[in-house]
Amino acid sequence: MRKPELAAAIAQNADLTKDKANEVLNVILDQITAAVSRDDTVNLVGFGSFQKKTRAARTGKNPQTGEAIQIKESRTVSFKPGKGLKDAVN
Repeated sequence: MRKPELAAAIAQNADLTKDKANEVLNVILDQITAAVSRDDTVNLVGFGSFQKKTRAARTGKNPQTGEAIQIKESRTVSFKPGKGLKDAVN
């Protein structure tokens, strides 16, 4: 499911126009992005949580040449599914 399909499903289930549902979805995603970028954890009970994680610097390998390279520290977002989502998948 892509973002437009999700917005259409929200519009249908919440009795909103597609434009309004898309606007709501954009606001939700913007707020999650803003919270995670300032090191807050976003907990959606039953669905899961989003959190910023730091990957340590490490030594990697260039797959073309086989030479060792240094990979610098980076930040990423992790998602941990909640019980409701786990149960729905299983």
